[in-house]
Amino acid sequence: MPRPKQTTPTAGELEVLKVLWERGPSTVRDVMNELNQTRPRAYTSVMSLMNVMADKGLLERKPEGRAFIYEAKRTRDKTLGGILHDVLGRAFGGSASSLVAHLLEESKPSSEELDAIRRTLAQYEDTDQPPGDG
Repeated sequence: MPRPKQTTPTAGELEVLKVLWERGPSTVRDVMNELNQTRPRAYTSVMSLMNVMADKGLLERKPEGRAFIYEAKRTRDKTLGGILHDVLGRAFGGSASSLVAHLLEESKPSSEELDAIRRTLAQYEDTDQPPGDG
């Protein structure tokens, strides 16, 4: 039986998306140069990954001269929201409180981060809407 298509980006794809969200539309070489600041990668590996991402609908690819310019199809917030939605459903049975409890236990937030979390919760309760892009 064929493996189901993954709707959320893999770890490697997320690395590429982070570069594109920061830089904006970029060539394979631009992305490779950014990624190589943390660990070396071959041009062909980055190119293959980005082509797969374009085929999966994660990236838009436009020709420019002899190269292609790649751009993330979805915003950072939409992509990260999709990842969280997937994890919430698959790992926590839809329980937001369970996800938050595990997140706090794993991340050990500082008092400043806890204050920011409290402000976010208060804003959410006041508006009954998720906080805006921030």
